[in-house]
Amino acid sequence: MHSNRHARPTDGTSRIHRARRWIARRRTALLSSALRGAAYATGAGAVGIGFYLIQQQI
Repeated sequence: MHSNRHARPTDGTSRIHRARRWIARRRTALLSSALRGAAYATGAGAVGIGFYLIQQQI
């Protein structure tokens, strides 16, 4: 018999409860990705401001 991974669970858990459990299990990976994204954005912004200031000096 094939299981349907999209079938509704029979234990009564709601979609929100399952989403919270999923986030809790992957919290470290999510925070790591968010921190990496913030670092890339900060670096890109600093480089952009740096080039803008250099351009204004020319």
